[in-house]
Amino acid sequence: MGPVVSEYLLFPGRHHVLTRFQGEFLREHAAGRTVVWAVTSANHRTTKRNPIGFDRRQAAIERFSVLEGIRSLVVGVVDTPPTDEFAEVTVKAIEAGTDDLVRLTPANTVVACSTPEVSKLYERLGFVVIGVEPEGVVRPWDVLLMVAAGNESWRSEAHPATVDVFERYALDAHVQRCVNDPVVGDDGGLTTTRDYKTYADAFETAADRKWAQIREFVRPGRILDIGCATGATLQLVDADPRFHESDLIGVEVARHLYAECVHKKEQGRFANPNVYFYQRNMLGSAVFPPRSIDTTLTLALTHEIWSYADGARPETVQRFASALFAHTAPGGVWINSDVCGPAEPDRPVVLALDDSDGLNPAEPVELESFDDPAAYVGGLSTRARFFQFAQDFRRNARVPFEYAVQDGRLVLRLADAMDFLTRKDYVDNWLSETHEQFCGLNFAGWADVATQAGFTLDPSSKPWRNDWVIDNRIAPVAALSSLDGAELDWPDTHQLLIARR
Repeated sequence: MGPVVSEYLLFPGRHHVLTRFQGEFLREHAAGRTVVWAVTSANHRTTKRNPIGFDRRQAAIERFSVLEGIRSLVVGVVDTPPTDEFAEVTVKAIEAGTDDLVRLTPANTVVACSTPEVSKLYERLGFVVIGVEPEGVVRPWDVLLMVAAGNESWRSEAHPATVDVFERYALDAHVQRCVNDPVVGDDGGLTTTRDYKTYADAFETAADRKWAQIREFVRPGRILDIGCATGATLQLVDADPRFHESDLIGVEVARHLYAECVHKKEQGRFANPNVYFYQRNMLGSAVFPPRSIDTTLTLALTHEIWSYADGARPETVQRFASALFAHTAPGGVWINSDVCGPAEPDRPVVLALDDSDGLNPAEPVELESFDDPAAYVGGLSTRARFFQFAQDFRRNARVPFEYAVQDGRLVLRLADAMDFLTRKDYVDNWLSETHEQFCGLNFAGWADVATQAGFTLDPSSKPWRNDWVIDNRIAPVAALSSLDGAELDWPDTHQLLIARR
C-alpha cells in the first residue's frame, strides 16, 4: 500500500522518552504533515508509571521538533481509567486543547501507534494506523527502564532532545527515585485501595485541632510540612501573622493529595507568596540543603514511615529522623504529632468485645472480592470485626498479630489490642488502613529515635490519650483486663514530640 496522504499525523503516547528511532521514523512519515503529539497521562508526574511531568515532556518534544525540522502541536491528555473509548477521548481532548482549531478525522489524519490494542481503537473509528517501532527496536519505555537502572547506554538510544532535557533538569536521577521507590505505587499512592477523598476530608477536619496543639512550638523562617496532605495546616500557618514573612513548604508523596495542594495555591487560598509544594518521598533522598529548615512538621506521618518501610522498620525511621536533623537549622525544631503504642506494648491482656452490635459470621472473608468492603465490615459486630482485622492486618501490614481464644476471651499483647481498637471504625478505608501499624513504637521508642538522630527533646514532649476516641468509640464496645481479671485503664494513644537542634 502506498503512503497515506493526510494533513496530520497523530502520535499518541506518554512520551517520557523520545528515541533516535522515532526521529528516523518521523523524518520519513511526517514530511508535509503536522505531527500532533497527544501526550497521555499529562496530569501525572512523579509516579512509577509517569515519572516526568508534562512540562518537561513538552520541552523535549519541542526540542525534538526543531532538531528534526518537523512541525508539531503538543496537547496534554489527562489520565483516564482503561476504556474502549480511549481513541474518542484523545481526539476530543485535542479539539479542546487547540480551541477547536484542530479537528482530526479519518479523512485528514493518519495515526502512528505500535500498541495493537490501542491501534484497534483508532481503526474502529476509521483511522488508518501505521506502526512505529517494529519487533526488535528499543522502545521508549525500555529506555526509561534503562535510566531507572542506572544503565548509561540509554543515552545512545534516546534522541538528543531527550538527552538534553534530561541533563538540564537532572531527570535521570528523578526517574531513578520514582521508578525505584519501594513505598509509592505505580500511580503515586501508598496503596491502591485508599479513598483519598475520605483522607482529604479527615485532614481538613483535624487541621484546627492539630494546629492548636503545635502552634506555640513553631519557629518562623523556613517552615516545612512533610506529609502535608491537602495543605490545610499550612493554610493555618499562612493565616498566623507571626509567620507572614516565612517560607511555607509542603511535601506530599500521594499524587491525589499533592494535586489538591497545587489547586489551592492556584485558587489564591494562600496570602503568603512564598508557598511551595513538592511531590516527593522523603525516604528517597535528601530534599533540602543541610541546616536550611527552621521548623519541620510531621503530623500523622511517622506511623506511615514505620508501616511502609518494606520490612526494615527501625532502620527506616532512624534514617528518616537523621535526614530531618541534617536539614534542621541550629535552634530549629522538629514537631511530631502522631499515634503511638502503649508504654507496655508486650503486656498480655484480656480483651472483651461486644458481639451484639452486628453480624457474626463463622470465618473472616477475602474482602478483595467484595464490591463494597466497607459495607461488609461496617455490618460486623465488634468481635467479628476483630477476626477480620487479624486476617487482613497480618497479610497487609506483615505483622504477627498473635492471639488466643481462651474460654471465649481474647488474650493478646496490649499493643496489638490497641492497634485493633484504634482502627476498628476505619471501615471506609479498611484494606488501606490494615497496611498500617499504629503501635509499632511507643513514645519512648519514638523519643529514642529522635535523640539518636541528634535532637534534644523539649520538656513539653509527652504521650497522651485521646479520651474522645476512648469514650465514644472504644469503651462502649470493649473492655480491657489483666490475666487475673483486674480491670485495666486505657493506655496512651498519641504522642507530641518536640525535638530541637
